[in-house]
Amino acid sequence: MSTGERAKNGVAERRGRAGRRPGRSGAREAILAAARARFAEAGFDKTSIRAVAADAGVDPALVHHYFGNKQQLFAAVVEFPVDPEATIRILERAPLEDLGSTMLATVVGVWDSPAGPGIVAVVRSVLTGGEPALARTFLLEVVLERVRQRIATPEDDGRARIALTASQMIGVLVARKIVGVEPMASMPIQDLVAAVGPTLQRYLTGDIGTAASKSGTVPAAH
Repeated sequence: MSTGERAKNGVAERRGRAGRRPGRSGAREAILAAARARFAEAGFDKTSIRAVAADAGVDPALVHHYFGNKQQLFAAVVEFPVDPEATIRILERAPLEDLGSTMLATVVGVWDSPAGPGIVAVVRSVLTGGEPALARTFLLEVVLERVRQRIATPEDDGRARIALTASQMIGVLVARKIVGVEPMASMPIQDLVAAVGPTLQRYLTGDIGTAASKSGTVPAAH
């Protein structure tokens, strides 16, 4: 055996021992499969890039190379066509008293954008028996968790508020984009925000009928 052949065999043997998958040849698909299983079992917070990489047999750097951060990896797992970080940053910058209208205007703007059909496809998949646990985790732990942290108080952790907000947003999406209920389906965004925004604002910061919410509205800043 030549020196070159021995060296090549040594590299292959080391790769086999390390259990690492090369950068090509199905690594991206293996990462997605491992991440889907991890997220479904452990949720977003308890899943790490390192754990996903170990399950997929790749180096964590390769996960970052393909998908960026954990939030972007989750978006890829649920096949969400846009990075939610841009929307989340807008909501974090919005004044608390305008959070409901800002959320509705921003999210409906994304639905009405060229990315909208992809989002509708994801929602249709969930509604027809897709992976509801992953969709629920994505909505509550990825998209809305930072909003929940912002509105939470010592008396009210904000989880009921976020659940009510999510239900309202899902209802608007289904009516506007899936079922096509008129005049909501063709209503200008500003009119929709004027009609629904105050309801979202009450869910987020007002009295929602619970003991915690009746003790006072959410303070203006945290």
